[in-house]
Amino acid sequence: MVRSTSRSARAGARDRHGRGIRSAVVRPPLGPLRTRADFFDSCVASAVEYLRDLWPDELDRVRFEVAGVPSGEPSAQGVDRWRVSPRERLVVLYRLPIERMAHLHRDDEWHRRSFIESCVFRAVAELLGKDPWDIAPERYRHF
Repeated sequence: MVRSTSRSARAGARDRHGRGIRSAVVRPPLGPLRTRADFFDSCVASAVEYLRDLWPDELDRVRFEVAGVPSGEPSAQGVDRWRVSPRERLVVLYRLPIERMAHLHRDDEWHRRSFIESCVFRAVAELLGKDPWDIAPERYRHF
């Protein structure tokens, strides 16, 4: 009897054959994964919030929407990345053309975010009839 209790106490203190403590069979629960669509939506939302702070009167009651792809065939200029309707006060950004047709020199989160924001700025500039550089002059002052 003494031997069996000694053996069970020893088994609890270390693992079999001295190879280290075994890990769990199942990984710990992971947090929610952030998809490309979630990343795109958050980039658009932060850019729109920034622009609404800069141009509150001009962007009052303007709706911003995100769609996957433009409907219909590509135009002679290529695939649209956004659509602007001044009459409807609407800006629609097309996620897949913006993501897939971006030829970034470095494909990391910062460059993707910057490119998405630049598309938002250009779409808003088109809506307001302004030059894109006049929309957010302080945004990239660090360059």
